[in-house]
Amino acid sequence: MTRVRESTGYGPNTQMSLFGYIMAAILVMIALPLLPVLIPAYIIWRVFYADEPEHSFESWRKERGRPPSSS
Repeated sequence: MTRVRESTGYGPNTQMSLFGYIMAAILVMIALPLLPVLIPAYIIWRVFYADEPEHSFESWRKERGRPPSSS
């Protein structure tokens, strides 16, 4: 049976948690107005410029002549 060790005395760091929440709020306020620009730009980039590389497992399977797994 595994025993649980005694507490080290460390607890949640309130200052760092507060900092994280404030930074998240700032990033959301910056990102939300950019969404109407970013979404169409991403779609255009995917349609015209992004080449879809084959996943390494897919290419490995084709090179080895293995059939797709049935799982």
